[in-house]
Amino acid sequence: MLFFMKKYTFNIYQYYGNFICKNKLFELGYPLFFNLNKQVIYNLFNSKSSLSITDANIKKYLNYLMNAYQNEDERKGSISEILKLPEISPLLNEKIKIIENIQNLNDLINGNEELKNLAKEEELTYMQQLLEIDEQILNIIIKYIDVEHYDNIIMEIVPGVGGQEAMLFAKDLLNMYIKYFNHIGFNYEILEILSNELNGLRKATVLISDNNAFKKLKYEGGVHRVQRIPATEKSGRLHTSTAVVTILPEPKDVDIKLEDKDLIIESKKASGAGGQHVNTTDSAIRITHIPTGTIVTCQTNRSQIKNKQIALTKLKSLLYEEELNKQVSFINQIRKKQIGKRLRNEKIRTYNFNQDRVTDHRIPNGTMYNLKEFMENGTSLEILEDRLYKDMQSKIKVEIIEDMLNQLK
Repeated sequence: MLFFMKKYTFNIYQYYGNFICKNKLFELGYPLFFNLNKQVIYNLFNSKSSLSITDANIKKYLNYLMNAYQNEDERKGSISEILKLPEISPLLNEKIKIIENIQNLNDLINGNEELKNLAKEEELTYMQQLLEIDEQILNIIIKYIDVEHYDNIIMEIVPGVGGQEAMLFAKDLLNMYIKYFNHIGFNYEILEILSNELNGLRKATVLISDNNAFKKLKYEGGVHRVQRIPATEKSGRLHTSTAVVTILPEPKDVDIKLEDKDLIIESKKASGAGGQHVNTTDSAIRITHIPTGTIVTCQTNRSQIKNKQIALTKLKSLLYEEELNKQVSFINQIRKKQIGKRLRNEKIRTYNFNQDRVTDHRIPNGTMYNLKEFMENGTSLEILEDRLYKDMQSKIKVEIIEDMLNQLK
């Protein structure tokens, strides 16, 4: 919280200054804060909030919100929708009342040194109440616009750079996630798995069925880097390879409708391992979505019907992702940002086998040791996921506010 001293007077709570002056409530000046206990000041301006109440954009948005609440002409963009939320009005009314109480208190103690000392604790209480109200308001806003509950999600794992070692690492990641799903009790189904002759993974697609899955797994999307000496490396050199994990919510049928007239469904003989039966039966399915040109294939099963179901599921997910990128509405912009940008940053995590550690580069406390345990028991990954969720949510909330401000321009 910004404050400065001028002739023993602190202009504290600059956050409210613009709003208060604009609304002619009072000019904010607090001589009583001079020589206050440093721990009291620290506690007041370093609350437990993880929402960065003092962030300039958050302060700016909250000022917009209050001004729009008192002036209908100021209501535009997402502001009007936010003000319709039933929980918002009581909090804004409470804010106005507290600000008026501070004004009355300031008028009462003006010039009276004895009253100034008596009013210190009361005014600090008012200030803390304003901070807490703003935190409640932000929590309501974020809850309203950041709802992401999906019954099913699809995880895709493909090798990145590094050739055969990248494929082996992709296989290791798949095994790690399967153990993680078993650990936390997620229902899952491997829709597709394509391996090479050396047991490396070319691609894996997994359907996870749990309405908590997206919340737990959305930060797994991105480039995972491995540093280790491959089993095939004769000279003992350390190699760096990557694999890419993608997390997509599976849309419900009502969200993405696939019309028969928009689909070209072709059957063909499957290729690859599987014996003579695979190569003599038209079990593989190729589906082309005519309006977008999107093509998906599936040859995982011997059953053509099963392959068709899997291909349609994959097509829906791809079309849903494309639809997210086309959305211009406020809420879908936020979701697109989380799914299409933040979750795919390069090198989100490094698995260093030589140093027996895993490091997530997005958070300050993202390093954990005992890499074998991390890859095999699921508990360590769950701990890291919890750290990620708490830290990333705080950052995302600030970005959400920035997007909301852009809507007002």
